Amino acid sequence: MKRAPWFLFTGVLAGFAGMLGLHGRPASASIPLGTGHGIGGQSSAAGSSSGPAPVASGPAHSASGSMEQYGYGELAVKVTAQGNRITDISVPLLRTADPYSQQLAQQVIPMLRSQVLKAQSARIYGVSGATYTAEAYDLSLQKALDKLHIK
Repeated sequence: MKRAPWFLFTGVLAGFAGMLGLHGRPASASIPLGTGHGIGGQSSAAGSSSGPAPVASGPAHSASGSMEQYGYGELAVKVTAQGNRITDISVPLLRTADPYSQQLAQQVIPMLRSQVLKAQSARIYGVSGATYTAEAYDLSLQKALDKLHIK
């Protein structure tokens, strides 16, 4: 038990150094991610494993969610749906505070996209280690789904 204070001190020090690094950076990087096939915009067939399949009839419609700020930047989600079925999700614009946040978002957004396509709703689990990004993604997603009248 003598090592516990050392680990606590090291963790606090690392967190403090990380916060200094984050706030010491100049203006945020803004990187357009494209539409359709940018981050999280890869096509894939996904369906829900439980319950009836969503209705996929009529023309495809798209809506963008609001730009949501989170601890390391801001993002907005664009959803394409056909009837009540979510067919595509992309992040057309992502602004991050630093390169690490950009790299993390590029890893996390495809995972979130996959969860949404499988669940066919904004009720997703998120990604461990990327809570703020997942929450912003979910908020923007829900606003886009509200515009499309999808629950």
